[in-house]
Amino acid sequence: MNAVEIESAVSDLAAQPFDAAEFPYAFLAAFGNKETTLKRLRTGNNNTSDVPGGVLLRNNIHIAVCDAGTVGEALRTLRDSPATTKAKAKFILATDGQTLEAEELISGETIACVFEDFPNHFGFLLPLAGISTIKEIKDNPIDVRATGRLNKLYVELLRENPDWAKEDRRSDMNHFMARLVFCFFAEDTDIFNGKGLFTQTVDQMSASDGSNTHQVLSEIFRAMNIKVAERANADPRLPNWANGFPYVNGGLFSGSTEVPRFTRMARTYLMHAGALSWREINPDIFGSMIQAVADDDERGALGMHYTSVPNILKVLNPLFLGDLRAALVDAGDNERKLLNLRKRMARIRVFDPACGSGNFLVIAYKQMREIEAEINRRRDELHMRSEIPLTNFRGIELRDFPAEIARLALIIAEFQCDVLYRGQKDALAEFLPLDAQNWIVCGNALRLDWLSVCPPAGTGVKVVADDLFGSPLNQAEIDFVNEGGETYICGNPPYIGDKKQSESQKDDMKSVFDELTSRWRSFDYICGFIFKAADYLSRTRGAASGLVSTNSVCQGMQVAEFWPLVFARGHLSFAVLSFKWANLAAHNAGVTCVIVGLTRNDIKSSASLIDGDVVREVESISPYLTAGHAIYVAGRNRPLSDVSEMLLGNFAKDGGHLLFSREESGQIEPAAHSYVRPIFGAREFIQGVQRFCLWIEDEHLTQAEKIPFVKERMRRVAEDRAKSSKPATVAWSKHPHRFVEIRSPKYTSAIIVPRVSSENRQYLPVGLLPERSVITEAFGLYDAPLWNMALIASRLHLVWIATVCGKMKTDFRYSNTLGWNTFPVPLLTEQSKADLTRCAEDILLAREAHFPATIADLYDPETMPDNLRHAHERNDEVLERIYIGRRFKNDTERLEKLFELYTKMTAADKAKPAAKATRGRKKTL
Repeated sequence: MNAVEIESAVSDLAAQPFDAAEFPYAFLAAFGNKETTLKRLRTGNNNTSDVPGGVLLRNNIHIAVCDAGTVGEALRTLRDSPATTKAKAKFILATDGQTLEAEELISGETIACVFEDFPNHFGFLLPLAGISTIKEIKDNPIDVRATGRLNKLYVELLRENPDWAKEDRRSDMNHFMARLVFCFFAEDTDIFNGKGLFTQTVDQMSASDGSNTHQVLSEIFRAMNIKVAERANADPRLPNWANGFPYVNGGLFSGSTEVPRFTRMARTYLMHAGALSWREINPDIFGSMIQAVADDDERGALGMHYTSVPNILKVLNPLFLGDLRAALVDAGDNERKLLNLRKRMARIRVFDPACGSGNFLVIAYKQMREIEAEINRRRDELHMRSEIPLTNFRGIELRDFPAEIARLALIIAEFQCDVLYRGQKDALAEFLPLDAQNWIVCGNALRLDWLSVCPPAGTGVKVVADDLFGSPLNQAEIDFVNEGGETYICGNPPYIGDKKQSESQKDDMKSVFDELTSRWRSFDYICGFIFKAADYLSRTRGAASGLVSTNSVCQGMQVAEFWPLVFARGHLSFAVLSFKWANLAAHNAGVTCVIVGLTRNDIKSSASLIDGDVVREVESISPYLTAGHAIYVAGRNRPLSDVSEMLLGNFAKDGGHLLFSREESGQIEPAAHSYVRPIFGAREFIQGVQRFCLWIEDEHLTQAEKIPFVKERMRRVAEDRAKSSKPATVAWSKHPHRFVEIRSPKYTSAIIVPRVSSENRQYLPVGLLPERSVITEAFGLYDAPLWNMALIASRLHLVWIATVCGKMKTDFRYSNTLGWNTFPVPLLTEQSKADLTRCAEDILLAREAHFPATIADLYDPETMPDNLRHAHERNDEVLERIYIGRRFKNDTERLEKLFELYTKMTAADKAKPAAKATRGRKKTL
């Protein structure tokens, strides 16, 4: 369940007659618990509560229904309950059906309210559904509620008006919803004359069955597009009850005033939405949530799209807000400096090329208004009209509904700021009519010229896209009120990895990169936005950018292909290192993101590396987001360091007939046992799955073919390969006893390294296999000294792999050529090798002490055995002292040392005479 669905379920529960016996289960159901879970609790199988009337869900909540007037006492009993502690309950809740109290046990935060009001606190309880919430929603659920009410209305209207769901009418439907949002807000903030004017008028003038609701709404909308002085001559005449609405215009109510037909239920949903307190709406939160209402594919994610203010400020503060606040501190009470700062702010343009519903623009505007208000306070000009124009907050959005909501959100934010800083009277006096200009462009940002949307100089901009509110395609130029200032590009563009891009998105990427590189097909979609930002900066002055991205753009092979194109046009002025960017989805761990800040190459200044609350000033930032100059790690055929060779495993391409399970191996004739070997890939090594394979050397083929089991398996392999569409595989049908790809040499022992590993593990899985084992779907080191395993099992190697190899989805992706062969290792003395060998042995012995636990069991970060953890920590200490004589302070320091050493070693390697290349050949065991 998402947050909107939970709010609706909780509200329904509070509205029903209180049933003491049923309440705990209904409450848990409202937060998304499955019926099977509730059934077990009802029967008492899983309910370990030791409190009368209590229901305890492990790792979740302990609930007690108590006698009237004893809620406080019941909550204390829950808090002191041993069962609460043993079950690791996160919340406790007590109610008697009249009042309700709850406590979050970790923070100690509590709520207390009359029972009917507990839905107002549903945000406090969202963690029960695995949803990490934010203070704004926890304190004020209006945005989630408003989204839920409008979603129900939207769905009901489309059901009754299926033609409005078609592509040619969907924009009309979305425009209608934007009009409703404005009306709800306006009637609760005195923009309309009289509180509740809109909802009350609809309620009074429309039939309860909804049959004429569309006509009433149409007349209200028409009234707001006619100036008051011209209404007497309106044709057709306006009804008297519509004359109470002000002239709004601004394009919001221009054009067609057609409204979809309502049912009784749709009218009820409309009334319910109007009953909310829209004065308390947060335009940035509400806008982000409601954008999913109009998207069929995203409606299941309703309410999940909100980007929190702290996350947005991770971009805006280092980009320009921090500098503005520093200038405010420097100005003190100096009127001249304060005036100059205010003038500077009036010329700042903020541009989001993937603005969605405008939350970055809204937060930037509100933050700048806060600074401006402080300037006005210090200059004793509190009632002065803001000099920061909304038209300086530019955006591009692909979909029309979010684009409409973005403009509306900015309009609402402007009004709220005026009320907050200048007072209700001044805010109302200047709010209407709305400005008809469109500064949010609906179009494809990777196809539009950003300079046309947000030009560096000139008096206006030609909008080469559909106007939000129905203006002609080539709209008149929009004047910048204060031109010639700074421009800041910001936002959170679509990520979309190269394998998940649609055909049209691939075409977008081609339009950006095709003339620059042939490797663009492997780029993440967001690379198009980062590049266009860099290109914009290179052609303007006084501009900078800060964009959120998945950390994959600074990892793996695409770094060496993509970032040289960016660095030719700009350089990194700041970077926020990896952090989780979570939304309001249940059990959402969040995608790992970074923020990359760019400025022009001719602007010379220090750069800022930001890791949580720690800010480091460095000379420059590399494309891997480490301190240092631009460096690119490219794959190598041989190790850069003096380490053993690592090879990809062997591949059978046999249709599965040379492989068999442990159970199948027990049915093999004894004569075939000498040809059976254990085989390991990532799954077998990490999960402990036992599998075996037939491994027959050419010289043993004649003897092996005499065994019926072996002969039958070879027949199946030959048959399967012969059916292949690949001629090379068909040719191997003549050799059904062999693996098609054999890379391993003759060997006795093998060290295995899986190609993919979970990001949750603190160390890469690596191990020494039993003798005669075959490696497939993984990498292997053959007859390698054991100290090689100590290198791979280190924290140093993990951070190197995570950075230069990147990830597959969220898991570590290993590469021998890009990861192992490039790993910089200092020249090891014999003593160092002996110390590392002992460390590797200690790790293996620590694992063995927990037999038959699997690698997956042993390296679960929650349950990793202490002796194994200590063995790895000892390994890290020994290795890191070889590098710098002490332990590294953090991963950032580890990476910077590795890149420093890599730079030196590659430079020295280039200076060596070229070694004669050896031709690779397939080998057998």
